[in-house]
Amino acid sequence: MKLFEELKWRGLINDVTSPDLEEKLNNGELTFYIGTDPTSDSLHIGHYSSLLCAKRLKEHGHHPIMLVGGATGFIGDPKASGERNMLTKETLEHNYECLRRQIEALFGFEMANNLDWTKDISVIDFLRDYGKHFNINYMINKETVKRRLESGISYTEFSYMILQSLDFLHLYEKKNCTLQLGGQDQWGNITSGLELIRKKHGADVECYGMTMPLITKADGTKFGKTETGTVWLDRDKTSPYEMYQFLVNAEDEKVIDYLKKLTFLSKEEIDGLEEKVKTEPHKREAQKTLAKEVVSFLHGDTEYDKALKITNALFKGNIKDLETDEIRDALHGLPKEAIEANITLTDALVQAKIASSKREAREWIKQGSIQINGERITDENHLLDHDALLCDHMILIKRGKRNYYVAEMEA
Repeated sequence: MKLFEELKWRGLINDVTSPDLEEKLNNGELTFYIGTDPTSDSLHIGHYSSLLCAKRLKEHGHHPIMLVGGATGFIGDPKASGERNMLTKETLEHNYECLRRQIEALFGFEMANNLDWTKDISVIDFLRDYGKHFNINYMINKETVKRRLESGISYTEFSYMILQSLDFLHLYEKKNCTLQLGGQDQWGNITSGLELIRKKHGADVECYGMTMPLITKADGTKFGKTETGTVWLDRDKTSPYEMYQFLVNAEDEKVIDYLKKLTFLSKEEIDGLEEKVKTEPHKREAQKTLAKEVVSFLHGDTEYDKALKITNALFKGNIKDLETDEIRDALHGLPKEAIEANITLTDALVQAKIASSKREAREWIKQGSIQINGERITDENHLLDHDALLCDHMILIKRGKRNYYVAEMEA
Protein backbone atom coordinates (compact mmCIF):
# COMPACT_ATOMS: atom_id res chain seq x y z
CA MET A 1 0.00 0.00 0.00
CA LYS A 2 1.09 3.60 -0.54
CA LEU A 3 2.37 5.70 2.36
CA PHE A 4 -0.80 7.68 3.03
CA GLU A 5 -2.92 4.53 2.97
CA GLU A 6 -0.52 2.81 5.34
CA LEU A 7 -0.58 5.75 7.76
CA LYS A 8 -4.39 5.64 7.72
CA TRP A 9 -4.37 1.86 8.35
CA ARG A 10 -2.00 2.28 11.26
CA GLY A 11 -4.28 4.91 12.76
CA LEU A 12 -1.61 7.61 12.52
CA ILE A 13 -3.67 10.31 10.82
CA ASN A 14 -6.12 12.30 12.88
CA ASP A 15 -6.53 15.27 10.55
CA VAL A 16 -4.84 17.02 7.62
CA THR A 17 -5.11 20.64 6.53
CA SER A 18 -5.56 19.76 2.83
CA PRO A 19 -6.55 16.68 0.79
CA ASP A 20 -3.59 17.53 -1.46
CA LEU A 21 -1.28 16.20 1.24
CA GLU A 22 -2.09 12.60 0.28
CA GLU A 23 -0.44 12.96 -3.13
CA LYS A 24 2.48 14.89 -1.65
CA LEU A 25 3.17 12.15 0.90
CA ASN A 26 2.85 9.38 -1.66
CA ASN A 27 4.93 10.97 -4.41
CA GLY A 28 6.79 14.04 -3.20
CA GLU A 29 9.99 14.66 -1.28
CA LEU A 30 8.80 16.93 1.48
CA THR A 31 10.90 18.54 4.17
CA PHE A 32 8.83 18.38 7.34
CA TYR A 33 9.30 19.00 11.02
CA ILE A 34 8.05 17.66 14.30
CA GLY A 35 8.73 19.37 17.60
CA THR A 36 8.90 18.87 21.33
CA ASP A 37 9.89 21.11 24.22
CA PRO A 38 12.78 20.13 26.53
CA THR A 39 10.62 19.83 29.64
CA SER A 40 12.54 16.69 30.67
CA ASP A 41 15.94 15.13 29.99
CA SER A 42 14.38 12.19 28.12
CA LEU A 43 11.57 11.48 25.73
CA HIS A 44 8.93 9.03 26.93
CA ILE A 45 7.00 6.22 25.26
CA GLY A 46 4.20 8.65 24.38
CA HIS A 47 6.63 10.51 22.08
CA TYR A 48 7.73 7.27 20.46
CA SER A 49 4.77 6.88 18.09
CA SER A 50 5.24 10.41 16.71
CA LEU A 51 8.95 9.85 16.14
CA LEU A 52 8.26 6.52 14.43
CA CYS A 53 5.74 8.27 12.19
CA ALA A 54 8.48 10.72 11.21
CA LYS A 55 10.80 7.77 10.54
CA ARG A 56 8.17 6.17 8.31
CA LEU A 57 8.07 9.36 6.22
CA LYS A 58 11.87 9.43 6.10
CA GLU A 59 11.97 5.88 4.76
CA HIS A 60 9.65 6.99 1.94
CA GLY A 61 12.02 9.73 0.82
CA HIS A 62 10.91 12.69 2.93
CA HIS A 63 13.33 14.74 5.03
CA PRO A 64 12.59 15.15 8.76
CA ILE A 65 13.71 17.97 11.04
CA MET A 66 13.40 17.38 14.77
CA LEU A 67 12.85 20.68 16.54
CA VAL A 68 13.55 20.80 20.27
CA GLY A 69 12.12 24.03 21.62
CA GLY A 70 14.86 25.76 23.54
CA ALA A 71 12.79 28.96 23.28
CA THR A 72 9.24 27.62 23.60
CA GLY A 73 10.43 25.53 26.55
CA PHE A 74 10.84 28.78 28.48
CA ILE A 75 7.12 29.44 27.98
CA GLY A 76 5.31 26.10 27.90
CA ASP A 77 2.33 25.03 25.80
CA PRO A 78 -0.91 25.83 27.66
CA LYS A 79 -2.27 22.78 29.45
CA ALA A 80 -5.74 22.18 30.83
CA SER A 81 -4.68 21.84 34.47
CA GLY A 82 -3.19 25.30 34.78
CA GLU A 83 -0.04 27.36 34.42
CA ARG A 84 3.20 25.43 33.94
CA ASN A 85 6.15 25.79 36.26
CA MET A 86 8.90 27.71 34.49
CA LEU A 87 12.20 25.90 34.08
CA THR A 88 15.57 27.58 34.55
CA LYS A 89 17.89 28.33 31.65
CA GLU A 90 20.39 25.77 32.97
CA THR A 91 17.74 23.05 33.20
CA LEU A 92 16.48 23.75 29.68
CA GLU A 93 20.01 23.69 28.25
CA HIS A 94 20.73 20.39 29.99
CA ASN A 95 17.45 18.87 28.81
CA TYR A 96 18.03 20.06 25.25
CA GLU A 97 21.44 18.38 25.09
CA CYS A 98 20.04 15.15 26.49
CA LEU A 99 17.20 15.09 23.97
CA ARG A 100 19.51 16.00 21.09
CA ARG A 101 21.82 13.07 21.86
CA GLN A 102 18.89 10.70 22.37
CA ILE A 103 17.13 11.61 19.12
CA GLU A 104 20.30 11.59 17.02
CA ALA A 105 21.30 8.18 18.41
CA LEU A 106 17.88 6.58 17.89
CA PHE A 107 16.68 8.21 14.68
CA GLY A 108 19.47 10.24 13.08
CA PHE A 109 17.17 13.19 12.35
CA GLU A 110 18.45 16.67 11.54
CA MET A 111 18.10 18.75 14.71
CA ALA A 112 16.94 22.33 15.21
CA ASN A 113 16.58 24.59 18.25
CA ASN A 114 14.10 27.48 18.01
CA LEU A 115 16.14 29.48 20.50
CA ASP A 116 18.59 30.08 17.64
CA TRP A 117 16.13 32.26 15.71
CA THR A 118 14.10 33.80 18.54
CA LYS A 119 16.70 34.88 21.10
CA ASP A 120 17.63 38.07 19.24
CA ILE A 121 14.11 39.24 18.36
CA SER A 122 13.22 42.40 20.26
CA VAL A 123 9.83 42.89 21.90
CA ILE A 124 8.96 45.62 19.40
CA ASP A 125 9.92 43.44 16.42
CA PHE A 126 7.98 40.51 17.87
CA LEU A 127 4.82 42.59 18.18
CA ARG A 128 5.16 44.44 14.86
CA ASP A 129 6.43 41.61 12.62
CA TYR A 130 4.45 38.72 14.04
CA GLY A 131 1.88 39.78 16.65
CA LYS A 132 0.04 42.00 14.18
CA HIS A 133 -0.85 38.92 12.11
CA PHE A 134 -2.75 37.23 14.97
CA ASN A 135 -6.37 38.13 15.65
CA ILE A 136 -7.27 37.80 19.35
CA ASN A 137 -10.72 36.37 18.56
CA TYR A 138 -9.03 33.74 16.38
CA MET A 139 -6.56 32.86 19.14
CA ILE A 140 -9.05 32.48 21.97
CA ASN A 141 -11.14 30.10 19.86
CA LYS A 142 -8.24 27.67 19.58
CA GLU A 143 -8.92 24.63 21.74
CA THR A 144 -5.68 24.91 23.72
CA VAL A 145 -6.58 28.45 24.78
CA LYS A 146 -10.37 28.10 25.04
CA ARG A 147 -10.14 25.39 27.69
CA ARG A 148 -8.11 27.73 29.91
CA LEU A 149 -10.17 30.91 29.62
CA GLU A 150 -12.44 30.09 32.54
CA SER A 151 -9.63 29.36 35.00
CA GLY A 152 -7.35 32.03 33.55
CA ILE A 153 -4.29 32.06 31.33
CA SER A 154 -1.25 34.34 31.47
CA TYR A 155 -0.13 36.39 28.48
CA THR A 156 3.07 34.34 28.57
CA GLU A 157 1.32 31.05 27.79
CA PHE A 158 -1.17 32.84 25.53
CA SER A 159 1.78 33.91 23.34
CA TYR A 160 3.00 30.32 22.90
CA MET A 161 0.92 29.96 19.74
CA ILE A 162 2.75 32.89 18.14
CA LEU A 163 6.17 31.50 19.04
CA GLN A 164 5.39 28.09 17.57
CA SER A 165 3.95 29.68 14.44
CA LEU A 166 7.21 31.56 14.07
CA ASP A 167 9.00 28.19 14.02
CA PHE A 168 7.04 26.98 10.99
CA LEU A 169 7.63 30.31 9.22
CA HIS A 170 11.38 30.20 9.90
CA LEU A 171 11.79 26.60 8.74
CA TYR A 172 9.72 27.31 5.63
CA GLU A 173 11.90 30.30 4.75
CA LYS A 174 15.27 28.75 5.60
CA LYS A 175 14.78 25.01 4.96
CA ASN A 176 11.85 24.91 2.49
CA CYS A 177 9.94 22.99 5.18
CA THR A 178 6.35 22.63 3.99
CA LEU A 179 4.80 20.20 6.48
CA GLN A 180 4.44 20.13 10.26
CA LEU A 181 3.53 16.92 12.12
CA GLY A 182 2.13 16.95 15.63
CA GLY A 183 -0.22 15.30 18.07
CA GLN A 184 -3.92 16.05 17.73
CA ASP A 185 -3.64 18.53 20.61
CA GLN A 186 -1.32 20.63 18.40
CA TRP A 187 -3.88 21.30 15.66
CA GLY A 188 -4.42 24.91 16.72
CA ASN A 189 -0.70 25.68 16.80
CA ILE A 190 -0.12 24.00 13.42
CA THR A 191 -2.92 25.85 11.63
CA SER A 192 -1.74 29.13 13.18
CA GLY A 193 1.69 28.53 11.71
CA LEU A 194 0.17 27.91 8.29
CA GLU A 195 -1.82 31.14 8.56
CA LEU A 196 1.32 33.11 9.44
CA ILE A 197 3.18 31.70 6.42
CA ARG A 198 0.30 32.60 4.10
CA LYS A 199 0.03 36.12 5.47
CA LYS A 200 3.76 36.60 4.96
CA HIS A 201 4.14 34.83 1.61
CA GLY A 202 0.70 34.67 -0.02
CA ALA A 203 -2.41 32.54 0.16
CA ASP A 204 -1.24 30.16 -2.57
CA VAL A 205 1.75 28.84 -0.58
CA GLU A 206 1.80 25.03 -0.58
CA CYS A 207 2.26 24.17 3.08
CA TYR A 208 0.50 21.52 5.13
CA GLY A 209 -0.22 20.25 8.59
CA MET A 210 -0.99 16.74 9.82
CA THR A 211 -1.93 15.58 13.29
CA MET A 212 -1.69 12.13 14.84
CA PRO A 213 -4.09 10.70 17.43
CA LEU A 214 -2.78 10.56 20.98
CA ILE A 215 -2.16 7.00 22.15
CA THR A 216 -4.31 6.05 25.10
CA LYS A 217 -5.16 3.09 27.27
CA ALA A 218 -8.58 1.44 27.13
CA ASP A 219 -9.89 3.79 29.86
CA GLY A 220 -8.81 6.86 27.89
CA THR A 221 -5.85 7.77 30.11
CA LYS A 222 -2.46 8.56 28.63
CA PHE A 223 -0.41 5.65 27.33
CA GLY A 224 2.92 5.45 29.13
CA LYS A 225 1.75 6.56 32.57
CA THR A 226 1.99 3.91 35.30
CA GLU A 227 1.52 3.80 39.06
CA THR A 228 5.27 4.18 39.48
CA GLY A 229 5.60 6.99 36.93
CA THR A 230 6.31 7.65 33.26
CA VAL A 231 7.82 5.07 30.90
CA TRP A 232 10.94 6.85 29.59
CA LEU A 233 13.09 6.00 26.57
CA ASP A 234 16.25 6.56 28.63
CA ARG A 235 17.28 3.19 30.12
CA ASP A 236 18.63 4.90 33.26
CA LYS A 237 15.12 6.24 33.98
CA THR A 238 13.16 3.20 32.78
CA SER A 239 15.14 -0.01 32.41
CA PRO A 240 14.57 -2.24 29.36
CA TYR A 241 13.08 -4.81 31.74
CA GLU A 242 10.56 -2.26 33.10
CA MET A 243 9.64 -1.23 29.57
CA TYR A 244 9.22 -4.89 28.60
CA GLN A 245 6.89 -5.43 31.55
CA PHE A 246 4.85 -2.35 30.71
CA LEU A 247 4.35 -3.46 27.11
CA VAL A 248 3.82 -7.17 27.75
CA ASN A 249 0.95 -6.22 30.08
CA ALA A 250 -0.84 -4.19 27.42
CA GLU A 251 -4.61 -4.64 27.34
CA ASP A 252 -6.00 -7.08 24.77
CA GLU A 253 -8.36 -4.44 23.40
CA LYS A 254 -5.48 -2.00 22.74
CA VAL A 255 -2.47 -4.17 21.84
CA ILE A 256 -3.20 -4.30 18.08
CA ASP A 257 -3.48 -0.51 18.02
CA TYR A 258 -0.08 -0.32 19.72
CA LEU A 259 1.44 -2.82 17.27
CA LYS A 260 0.27 -0.68 14.35
CA LYS A 261 1.62 2.56 15.81
CA LEU A 262 4.77 1.40 17.60
CA THR A 263 6.25 -1.22 15.26
CA PHE A 264 7.21 -1.70 11.62
CA LEU A 265 5.49 -5.08 11.39
CA SER A 266 3.53 -5.61 8.18
CA LYS A 267 -0.24 -5.71 7.88
CA GLU A 268 -0.09 -9.47 7.37
CA GLU A 269 1.95 -9.98 10.54
CA ILE A 270 -0.32 -7.76 12.63
CA ASP A 271 -3.47 -9.36 11.21
CA GLY A 272 -2.07 -12.74 12.27
CA LEU A 273 -1.43 -11.50 15.80
CA GLU A 274 -4.90 -9.96 15.95
CA GLU A 275 -6.38 -13.39 15.19
CA LYS A 276 -4.33 -14.90 18.03
CA VAL A 277 -5.65 -12.27 20.44
CA LYS A 278 -9.14 -13.51 19.58
CA THR A 279 -8.43 -17.26 19.62
CA GLU A 280 -5.55 -17.65 22.10
CA PRO A 281 -5.51 -14.55 24.32
CA HIS A 282 -3.90 -16.46 27.21
CA LYS A 283 -0.68 -16.88 25.21
CA ARG A 284 -0.30 -13.07 24.91
CA GLU A 285 1.67 -13.43 21.69
CA ALA A 286 0.68 -9.96 20.49
CA GLN A 287 1.90 -8.39 23.74
CA LYS A 288 5.16 -10.35 23.69
CA THR A 289 5.78 -9.32 20.08
CA LEU A 290 5.05 -5.67 20.91
CA ALA A 291 7.50 -5.77 23.82
CA LYS A 292 10.19 -7.43 21.72
CA GLU A 293 9.87 -5.00 18.81
CA VAL A 294 9.94 -1.84 20.93
CA VAL A 295 12.62 -2.89 23.44
CA SER A 296 14.89 -4.25 20.68
CA PHE A 297 14.53 -1.05 18.63
CA LEU A 298 15.25 1.26 21.55
CA HIS A 299 17.85 -0.75 23.47
CA GLY A 300 19.07 -3.56 21.21
CA ASP A 301 18.67 -7.33 21.12
CA THR A 302 21.04 -7.90 24.06
CA GLU A 303 18.94 -5.76 26.39
CA TYR A 304 15.77 -7.45 25.15
CA ASP A 305 17.30 -10.87 25.93
CA LYS A 306 18.25 -9.61 29.39
CA ALA A 307 14.70 -8.34 30.00
CA LEU A 308 13.33 -11.74 28.99
CA LYS A 309 15.84 -13.49 31.28
CA ILE A 310 14.79 -11.33 34.26
CA THR A 311 11.11 -11.93 33.48
CA ASN A 312 11.58 -15.70 33.41
CA ALA A 313 13.67 -15.66 36.61
CA LEU A 314 10.98 -13.73 38.50
CA PHE A 315 8.22 -15.96 37.17
CA LYS A 316 10.06 -19.13 38.20
CA GLY A 317 11.34 -17.70 41.49
CA ASN A 318 14.98 -17.96 40.41
CA ILE A 319 15.99 -14.35 41.00
CA LYS A 320 19.11 -15.39 42.90
CA ASP A 321 20.44 -16.88 39.65
CA LEU A 322 20.63 -13.41 38.09
CA GLU A 323 23.72 -11.20 37.94
CA THR A 324 23.83 -8.22 40.30
CA ASP A 325 23.11 -5.69 37.54
CA GLU A 326 20.18 -7.82 36.38
CA ILE A 327 18.80 -7.93 39.93
CA ARG A 328 19.06 -4.14 40.12
CA ASP A 329 17.12 -3.86 36.84
CA ALA A 330 14.49 -6.25 38.21
CA LEU A 331 14.03 -4.22 41.40
CA HIS A 332 14.25 -0.77 39.84
CA GLY A 333 10.86 0.91 39.64
CA LEU A 334 9.11 -1.40 42.10
CA PRO A 335 7.42 0.12 45.18
CA LYS A 336 10.10 0.50 47.89
CA GLU A 337 9.74 0.95 51.64
CA ALA A 338 12.28 0.86 54.46
CA ILE A 339 12.17 -1.88 57.10
CA GLU A 340 14.19 -2.52 60.25
CA ALA A 341 16.85 -5.22 60.34
CA ASN A 342 16.24 -8.52 62.13
CA ILE A 343 12.44 -8.47 62.21
CA THR A 344 9.83 -11.12 61.54
CA LEU A 345 8.22 -11.45 58.14
CA THR A 346 4.91 -10.42 59.69
CA ASP A 347 6.36 -7.13 60.92
CA ALA A 348 8.20 -6.59 57.64
CA LEU A 349 4.99 -6.82 55.60
CA VAL A 350 3.42 -4.15 57.78
CA GLN A 351 6.49 -1.88 57.83
CA ALA A 352 6.81 -2.16 54.04
CA LYS A 353 3.14 -1.13 53.73
CA ILE A 354 2.30 -4.36 51.92
CA ALA A 355 -0.14 -5.50 54.61
CA SER A 356 -2.41 -3.10 56.47
CA SER A 357 -2.15 -5.05 59.72
CA LYS A 358 -0.31 -7.92 61.36
CA ARG A 359 -3.47 -9.98 61.15
CA GLU A 360 -3.66 -9.52 57.39
CA ALA A 361 0.07 -10.28 57.07
CA ARG A 362 -0.28 -13.53 59.05
CA GLU A 363 -3.23 -14.65 56.91
CA TRP A 364 -1.26 -14.14 53.69
CA ILE A 365 1.75 -16.00 55.06
CA LYS A 366 -0.33 -18.96 56.23
CA GLN A 367 -2.09 -19.11 52.85
CA GLY A 368 1.29 -19.37 51.10
CA SER A 369 0.80 -16.05 49.30
CA ILE A 370 4.18 -14.55 50.29
CA GLN A 371 7.55 -15.22 48.67
CA ILE A 372 10.90 -13.78 49.77
CA ASN A 373 13.47 -13.60 46.98
CA GLY A 374 11.56 -16.30 45.11
CA GLU A 375 11.12 -18.66 48.08
CA ARG A 376 7.64 -19.25 49.50
CA ILE A 377 7.55 -18.63 53.27
CA THR A 378 4.71 -19.96 55.46
CA ASP A 379 6.23 -19.19 58.89
CA GLU A 380 4.88 -15.90 60.24
CA ASN A 381 7.89 -15.65 62.57
CA HIS A 382 10.45 -16.15 59.80
CA LEU A 383 13.35 -13.77 60.57
CA LEU A 384 14.53 -11.30 57.96
CA ASP A 385 18.14 -10.35 58.56
CA HIS A 386 21.07 -9.29 56.40
CA ASP A 387 21.41 -12.82 55.02
CA ALA A 388 18.13 -12.22 53.19
CA LEU A 389 19.52 -9.29 51.17
CA LEU A 390 19.75 -9.67 47.40
CA CYS A 391 21.88 -6.58 46.78
CA ASP A 392 22.12 -2.98 47.96
CA HIS A 393 20.21 -3.75 51.20
CA MET A 394 17.15 -4.83 49.20
CA ILE A 395 14.81 -7.80 49.57
CA LEU A 396 12.23 -8.80 46.95
CA ILE A 397 8.79 -9.61 48.36
CA LYS A 398 6.10 -11.13 46.17
CA ARG A 399 2.44 -11.36 47.14
CA GLY A 400 0.21 -13.54 45.02
CA LYS A 401 0.97 -13.92 41.33
CA ARG A 402 1.83 -10.41 40.21
CA ASN A 403 2.43 -8.08 43.15
CA TYR A 404 6.11 -7.29 43.70
CA TYR A 405 7.61 -5.02 46.35
CA VAL A 406 11.08 -4.10 47.56
CA ALA A 407 11.95 -3.85 51.25
CA GLU A 408 15.07 -1.82 51.94
CA MET A 409 16.65 -3.03 55.16
CA GLU A 410 18.39 -0.58 57.44
CA ALA A 411 22.11 -1.18 57.83
